[in-house]
Amino acid sequence: MKELLIIRDAVLTDVEAIWHLLEIYAAKGVVLSRSREDISFFISNFTVAEYEGKVCGCAAVRDFGNDLLEVRSLVVAPGLQGKGIGKAMVGAIVEKLKVTRENWRLFALTMRADFFLSLGFSEVTKELFPEKIWSDCSKCAKRDCCDETAVLMESGR
Repeated sequence: MKELLIIRDAVLTDVEAIWHLLEIYAAKGVVLSRSREDISFFISNFTVAEYEGKVCGCAAVRDFGNDLLEVRSLVVAPGLQGKGIGKAMVGAIVEKLKVTRENWRLFALTMRADFFLSLGFSEVTKELFPEKIWSDCSKCAKRDCCDETAVLMESGR
């Protein structure tokens, strides 16, 4: 599979595939729903995985400033999970950060902390990310009973 897997920056023609993947998991409460317009506007923040010519995974990075970035909207198509696709996308994001930034802190709020810990992230407290809490968590239906774990990887500090 790895030789057929392509990890690349998303382009506007990927919007529908990204939206469809996100909606599958948004319906299950795994990720936040995003509109096609939002995905289009922030398409340069997305990385996609392509297998046999089809988008089978996506991940986005949100830049909060002050070298703080978030991995968000990370999903892999049903039936293709556990094959290293998510790992490859996060790995590509980390490699890009290493090349483009001297200092960075990359975090995620996740229900799959084990996945991120296996990639070198550390478990931390959500309170380290007030920017995230005020921008997204304050609008989340689970804000008072959050079931996500905060994880962090940092470089250059």
